[in-house]
Amino acid sequence: MAVPQSVETTFLFGRLTWQAFPLDEPIVVATFAVVALGGVALVGALTWFRLWGYLWREWFTSVDHKKIGIMYMVLGIIMLLRGFADAVMMRLQQAMAFNGSEGYLNAHHYDQIFTAHGVIMIFFVAMPLVTGLMNYVVPLQIGARDVSFPFLNNFSFWMTVGGAVLVMASLFVGEFAQTGWLAYPPLSNIGYSPWVGVDYYIWGLQVAGVGTTLSGINLVCTIVKMRAPGMSLMKMPVFTWTSLCTNVLIVASFPVLTAVLALLSLDRYVGTNFFTNDFGGNPMMYVNLIWIWGHPEVYILILPLFGVFSEVTSTFSGKRLFGYTSMVYATVVITVLSYLVWLHHFFTMGSGASVNSFFGITTMIISIPTGAKIFNWLFTMYRGRIRFDLPMMWTVAFMLTFTVGGMTGVLLAVPPADFVLHNSLFLIAHFHNVIIGGVLFGLFAGIAYWWPKAFGFKLDPFWGKVSFWCWVVGFWLAFMPLYILGLMGVTRRMRVFDDPSLQIWFIIAGLGAALIAVGIAAMLLQFFVSIMRREKLADDTGDPWDGRTLEWSTSSPPPAYNFAFTPVVHDNDAWWDMKKRGYSRPLSGYRPIHMPKNTGTGVILAGLSTVVGFALIWYIWWLAAVGFVALLVTAIGHTFNYHRDFHIPVEEVTRTEEARTELLAARS
Repeated sequence: MAVPQSVETTFLFGRLTWQAFPLDEPIVVATFAVVALGGVALVGALTWFRLWGYLWREWFTSVDHKKIGIMYMVLGIIMLLRGFADAVMMRLQQAMAFNGSEGYLNAHHYDQIFTAHGVIMIFFVAMPLVTGLMNYVVPLQIGARDVSFPFLNNFSFWMTVGGAVLVMASLFVGEFAQTGWLAYPPLSNIGYSPWVGVDYYIWGLQVAGVGTTLSGINLVCTIVKMRAPGMSLMKMPVFTWTSLCTNVLIVASFPVLTAVLALLSLDRYVGTNFFTNDFGGNPMMYVNLIWIWGHPEVYILILPLFGVFSEVTSTFSGKRLFGYTSMVYATVVITVLSYLVWLHHFFTMGSGASVNSFFGITTMIISIPTGAKIFNWLFTMYRGRIRFDLPMMWTVAFMLTFTVGGMTGVLLAVPPADFVLHNSLFLIAHFHNVIIGGVLFGLFAGIAYWWPKAFGFKLDPFWGKVSFWCWVVGFWLAFMPLYILGLMGVTRRMRVFDDPSLQIWFIIAGLGAALIAVGIAAMLLQFFVSIMRREKLADDTGDPWDGRTLEWSTSSPPPAYNFAFTPVVHDNDAWWDMKKRGYSRPLSGYRPIHMPKNTGTGVILAGLSTVVGFALIWYIWWLAAVGFVALLVTAIGHTFNYHRDFHIPVEEVTRTEEARTELLAARS
């Protein structure tokens, strides 16, 4: 063996060798073939129709909060397909692995799949979808033309994409972590996970986490500093309130995730002992830190959807939201209490009766403001003229499903019960009960509700209802058996089972997953059919649902500048109040508008960050160093780019606003 060649190869490629490509895994090879063919077809289609230039100019480099919000949503839906594919593979494996059968997944591959499923669904499905909704709607609801830092918004999105790229790359180059989605030590330490899986986990989340943190800062600044005149805090729409609390949680909690992953990477890369039992380290410090981030993360996901349900319930009941003030206070109380319950995630780890009692009580208390919200929505519906359009259907399904998840959560808040159920499938059922029944159902309600605002036409109701019923029925079929299995003592994270009497429950759960798959397909078909038909709204006033908040006062889709004149707000139902007042606004005196210019710097910075992350995963130190220097140079160079505005002439503004005024007058 030639030693110089070996040294040179190690220097150039680090740990990356041909053995890193899992060519001996038929499932991975087949998946790669399908993805590669799909990618080639997509690139060919975009090239054939000459769309690359359009996408780069109008979308990839856009700093328009509306387009960035839509791109977040597209990313979330794409990653939903990957994350759900992992779920189907797990359910199929568990339904098969009885009577001595090992199923079709070996332990090594199965552990990667359930880890990737959790990471993708939380970080790259729920988070982008929630962030996309907030990005699109919040500036419109507060009367702002864009977010506080438009370029930062673009950069945040592409950093999230970079993290998703690293996680997806682990499917074909190397492997992913086999630790579970929170990567507890000592399993995630270098001694137990010496290969690249945990490193993919660390750097994928670090890159995406930077984007999420900056997005949180951006939206907090936007809501605090850019509200329309007259819009005091207690006149903000409830969705904006929940978005504010969500982004406060993001700013407060995501730096903790960044820090704990940095400490774990130091343990793995330079041999420190923060999370080992050697030299004063303690794995329990990791568990505390990860859950100090992790439990607020649950409310980061659900709080904006509470805002969605408030908007939908009010609109489709034809009434003001019942108990606006109590809704706001309940949201703030949940935000504060979300920091006082993290330890209920590890009741079983010997903290002692006093500590467990405190966190059990705070966990039960946090259900009170959540229950108050449920009652407020029900009272809003009471004696209202309820219209069961698709957003309202998702809302009613949420109230029924989430209530069951909340009750099982209160049960798990009792430490003795948690000792029995913590490591069982009961906990898995509870978590999915609140995340699917709360977060996903809320996201689907929000997509259906604001789709006409974003695109100027409604979603097809038939395929939407097909998707709705498949999702709702499929959910109950998929997860109610897990509650039963959990009460029977069946342990979570298991790949094979000895007791044949359990198999029927896994088969039922698998049928539920199949029905959810039909629901996802119906939703994609709904998007396709709606886009092909493009049944325009009766007018472009942007109010197909007779909504009550300010975003409906603009056209559908809104112009690049959102509002020619900054609206003046007198009521927390701003658009409803404007219509009662005759929607008086200036009819002349338009001025040229300056808006932020598109820039590709965010794409470049995120791309370099992804390269640096990949290099650190594979110990390609020269590439990491070069990428980091290029990152710094690009960031510094961007600070000298002073000319970042484009000009909308007064003639264009006047023409657009006069057309909108005529439509508003015709409608009234």
